[in-house]
Amino acid sequence: MEKPEQIWFLLSRNLSGEATPGEKEALDKALQEQPSLMQQYELLQRLWKPDTAVNTEEVATRISHILQRSAREAAQQEQQEQEVVPAPAFKKARVLTIIRWAAAIACISMGVWAWSFFSQKEQGESNEIIAKKGSKTRTILPDGSTVWLNAGSSIVYDPGFRGNTREVILQGEAYFDIVKMPQKPFIVHAGDINIRVLGTAFNVKSYAEEPTIETTLIRGSVQITRTGAKKGEPIYLHPNQKIVLLKVVASQVEETAAVKKEQETTSDKATAIISIDSNLRENERLETAWIYNRLEFRGDRFDQLAKKLERWYNITIHFEDQQAPDLVFNGSLENETVEQAFKALTAAVSFQYEIKGNDIYIRSPKSTE
Repeated sequence: MEKPEQIWFLLSRNLSGEATPGEKEALDKALQEQPSLMQQYELLQRLWKPDTAVNTEEVATRISHILQRSAREAAQQEQQEQEVVPAPAFKKARVLTIIRWAAAIACISMGVWAWSFFSQKEQGESNEIIAKKGSKTRTILPDGSTVWLNAGSSIVYDPGFRGNTREVILQGEAYFDIVKMPQKPFIVHAGDINIRVLGTAFNVKSYAEEPTIETTLIRGSVQITRTGAKKGEPIYLHPNQKIVLLKVVASQVEETAAVKKEQETTSDKATAIISIDSNLRENERLETAWIYNRLEFRGDRFDQLAKKLERWYNITIHFEDQQAPDLVFNGSLENETVEQAFKALTAAVSFQYEIKGNDIYIRSPKSTE
């Protein structure tokens, strides 16, 4: 029968792929003679391959048994050999050997714990990037793709992009510049819309408080599908095209046939693809101006513009009458403060406002004293 330290030496050599034919034969013989050792060896084989699923509690229990067994066998053999070998030098060598193998097993235990911890961490967690109201952020994804997040937006994604696709969940607005990986498509989930790309640059706007989802393609191509759609072909966008889609509201599923027909008509109108002036530079386009720190608005009602201003400046706007939300604005803001922005807006369209900290109170001109 092989000595404990010799067995552990053979196990480690075989697991690392360094065992000679003679060492493999010796290990096979030892495993045949000790069935219980075969169980421990099978566990170590599974741990050696990180792709294999392992029960963490099983790992902890069996590693504990391995340590106890090793210590017990080493102690028994040392006691037996001390009865026939009187050399202090041997005792010192024996102690060092035991320490070495105890350390090796401890390393295996620590490795198992670390692997188990990080494996669970990766399987159970996702990365989330948030751009708070009043701010914007830029981040590099694990594949090298770049994402700019507009104020009040966030993305969630697998930190390792495991699997056959690269997928992110978007809330709000983001500009994506995606690294091309033909064998691993990039997918953006925005509301009930899925946007599939290989390598491209595009802007997606999908704020929870807004009824539509906008996708603007700068270069490359994208495929757009709706989650759970029963009919209809995917929509494809080409460079310098934009599409605005109505969000599906869950409560609309059980509407009457007449209402459904009206919804389908509206949706058809919303799926019209809009061409963007290709002569405009990226920093001049309405859809991507925010990346260059410019807030653009064209024909926005005040209630629509208010949502943009709230995200842009991290403020809350209160309308004090029913006329003010219907005021219409055209223009842009860039480096203005809140006070400067509202002075500029009142110069374009007459209304009354009062600033109280982060709260802005709006009244239409007709509501003045």
